[in-house]
Amino acid sequence: MAINSNSVKKFFVLDTNVLMHDPSSIFRFHEHDIFIPMIVLEELDNNKRGTSEASRNARLASRFIEELMSDGAKREIEKGLKLPAPESGDATTGRLFLQTRTLTTELPQNLPGNKADNEILSTALALQKEDTQRVVTIVSKDINLRIKAVALGIPAEDYRVDQVLDDLSLLYSGQSRLESDFWDKNSKALSSWKEGNRTFYKITGPEVAQWYPNQLIHDEQEAGFEAIVRTVEEECATIELCNNYRTDHHNVWGINARNREQNFALNLLLDPEVDFVSLLGNAGTGKTLLTLAAGLAQVLDERRYHEIIMTRVTIPMGEDIGFLPGTEEEKMAPWMGALMDNLEVLSNAESGTWGRAATNDLLSNRIKIRSLNFMRGRTFLNRYLIIDEAQNLTSKQMKSLITRAGPGTKVVCLGNTAQIDTPYLTETTAGITYVVDRFANWAHSGHITLVSGERSRLADYASDIL
Repeated sequence: MAINSNSVKKFFVLDTNVLMHDPSSIFRFHEHDIFIPMIVLEELDNNKRGTSEASRNARLASRFIEELMSDGAKREIEKGLKLPAPESGDATTGRLFLQTRTLTTELPQNLPGNKADNEILSTALALQKEDTQRVVTIVSKDINLRIKAVALGIPAEDYRVDQVLDDLSLLYSGQSRLESDFWDKNSKALSSWKEGNRTFYKITGPEVAQWYPNQLIHDEQEAGFEAIVRTVEEECATIELCNNYRTDHHNVWGINARNREQNFALNLLLDPEVDFVSLLGNAGTGKTLLTLAAGLAQVLDERRYHEIIMTRVTIPMGEDIGFLPGTEEEKMAPWMGALMDNLEVLSNAESGTWGRAATNDLLSNRIKIRSLNFMRGRTFLNRYLIIDEAQNLTSKQMKSLITRAGPGTKVVCLGNTAQIDTPYLTETTAGITYVVDRFANWAHSGHITLVSGERSRLADYASDIL
């Protein structure tokens, strides 16, 4: 549901899944009125038990409704409970109506679906007949309920307040290609200098205002000019030449970058001034391998971080295999196949028996596997935190994880928006999309979208043709 202000106040009927997806949704409809059927309150009560995110949201939604029902407001339920004004300062707010009497209308006898959905449809039809001056709209995350509502002549919309972008193609990619005549246009106001082995340029021009901190700037050549934006002030930017990790003598734990995006990813992962890195890309683009190689180099060789912590949401691709015995790390082991596969590659990349033995030893000593379920209240100091499969996390879960970082900790988020397994999440509402968009302007964060598959010719062909 995308809220648009206009002169006509709207009337929205909320489904249970909206409140369980976002408990604060009742405060996000601005000047419009909302209606909560009694069956929705019953479903919130049925789902409030448990420790899952959905159960917590059900309890929180019930508390929000109770807070609105102060002693004085109880007498005004029929007139609607006045919703608090938003933080933006807009004094115009709608009202929250709770069902206090029977509202039914005849539905087709052979209408499929469960009782709760049909009761919501019946309530919306009854409200539509009572109030012909306003359009009654059902807001639901359930696609089938929206389809049935439209079939019955009831307007229905998805709840899209948490949608970051209208289209994934608008998401920040982390790089910008320079036009062929860029240097001709900006050579007059160009200056350069060196600080040790680092080379900097100061550029002034109108194109510079569109750049982001820690963005990759490159020309059309694959191994041509590559630089990272350090600062941007109006139409003046300072950029630094990227390190080249494509050569054998400049590898990271035996791993070399195979394309421009991978080289830039290693620059971000190895930069101590960049506290947050997000890597997006399809399967086989090297997200996990590059992240682990950079982590091992900084933990074992540079001793910048104490250890690597890796976590991910435990959502199966198919049917769940059930209970897993053992400790926390043993339970998480089946979910960390990508970690084991990439460590095997890094072990083989290291020359000699010592390199392979050190890599295997890191499995138990320097790499910790942690469950997402036990992250609340924790603080990680001087850690290299990897959040894998971040496309299956909500924006709220992403916030809870990233705020675990203490002094000296670097957070790396890996994700593939083409492999979302979580119900009610889409490419534009996934947690990884949310953080990429929100962190784009921060001077201590970086992002790059990996586009070239480097797994095998079979995997590349399957990704394109299947």
